Formats: sequence, C-alpha cells, structure tokens
Amino acid sequence: MGKAARLKAQRRTAPPPVTKKGQRPESKVVWIATAGIVGVVVVVVAILLATRSSPKVAAQAPITAADKNAPAALVSAANAVNFHPTTEPGVGEIESQPASAAGAPQNTELLAAGTTAPNFTLKTPQGQSISLSDYRGKAVLLEFFASWCPHCNAEASHLRTLAKSLQGKKIAFLSVNADGETAPSVFAFHRYYGLPYPALVDPSSQPGSFNQPGAAGPVTNKYKVASFPTFYVISPTGKVTWASDGEQPDALLRQQVLAAAKA
Repeated sequence: MGKAARLKAQRRTAPPPVTKKGQRPESKVVWIATAGIVGVVVVVVAILLATRSSPKVAAQAPITAADKNAPAALVSAANAVNFHPTTEPGVGEIESQPASAAGAPQNTELLAAGTTAPNFTLKTPQGQSISLSDYRGKAVLLEFFASWCPHCNAEASHLRTLAKSLQGKKIAFLSVNADGETAPSVFAFHRYYGLPYPALVDPSSQPGSFNQPGAAGPVTNKYKVASFPTFYVISPTGKVTWASDGEQPDALLRQQVLAAAKA
C-alpha cells in the first residue's frame, strides 16, 4: 500500500479529535442533551411537589355584622387564639365535583334517615341561645366541625357561598363545634370565614381550642359524630333525611337540602 493510501485509511479509521478537556464533540452534545432532559424533569418534579405540598389557603372573608358587634372581651380572646386556616394535600378538591363523586359515610353509626333529630339548645360565642326547634318549618343543613380540622377549613368558604344562595324561608344552616372548643376559638373560626349562620359551642368536660384538641360535648355525642366534618340534613318536621361525614361536593349538599325543603 502506498503512502497516500495508508494516510487515507488512517483518516477513515482514526478516532475523532479530542477537545481541550479530553471530551469528544459528540460526547459533549450527548452530555448537554442529557443535562437538558434532567433539568426539565427536575423542574417538573419541583412544580408537582410544590403544588401537592402547598394547597391553596382560603383568604379571610368580610366579617359579618354580628361578628363586628361582638363584645370586646370576646374579640380580644379570639385574637389571642391566633387562628389561621389549616390545610394539607388533597383537601378542598371534592367540593367542586358533581354530587356523584361523594363516597359513602365512613361512620356507620350516624343517625339513619327517618330518625327524629335530637333537639338541643346551645349558645353562640356571643352568648345567644339557639335551639334546633327554632328552625321547625325549615330544612336545616347541620354541620359538626372543629376549627383546627383541615377538611372543615376547606368546607367553610363553600358553606358560606351555599348559605348565601339557599338560606331563606325554607332553608337554614347551622353549625356545632364538635371538639368542645371554647367560645373564643369558635368565634375566631366563624369570624375568619365570615359565616352567615350561627356556630354553636358544645361544652365538654375536656375543653379544646384551635391550639389543642378537646373532647366531644353532649350534643355531638347524641349525633354520633366520629370525624370532622359531619353533616346532617334535617327536614322541616325535624326528621333526619341525610347524613354523611368528610368533605362533600357542593352539588350534593345543595341537592339534599333542597330535597328536604320540598318534602
């Protein structure tokens, strides 16, 4: 083989030139492409983690007239509670879904449809006495809640909207604190969400607060509440028409209370 032929063969079989850092050009291209893909994956994972670990927190609603006129001592005590919305991944998602998205209640001991709803008389944080029998002639959506419960916090703004659109001559909303919380703690929750219906204190032998879980009061026990929130719909004649626990679709709550009002 002549010299020219040997040089031609060597050029065909010789390895590609090496860069100053010992990197061949195509290796550099592959490294850059790989780094780009890894970077995209990291960004996507970071976004997913951020959205999953940082659920949206409800903003404070306008304070109702009744809460604006609360006694100064109650306002001061409520401020000291330092209430703020609680949340966690996965809450606040079912409310906007269709009624069919709701699951069966986890608590199988809830009062059955057709049962006479136990009457009760409790006080608001401001000291006003309210009885369930005061609402005879109206369908009542009754909620049992705890101020520290993420699911109750997720429901609050939805219940406010539903109450504003449904409350009237035939429908009323009412909530009972189900963890023996003190009046300032219940008031702090009610004030933050601007709820247009009463929230009642159900005192227990083990008082709770936003900062410390307590124990169920006597009314909560009568209604067999085991988790928060728990909902009952009560007919104008005082009968349970529907009950469930956990967060609920707005559409289902609307459907159930309207059906009870027409019954």
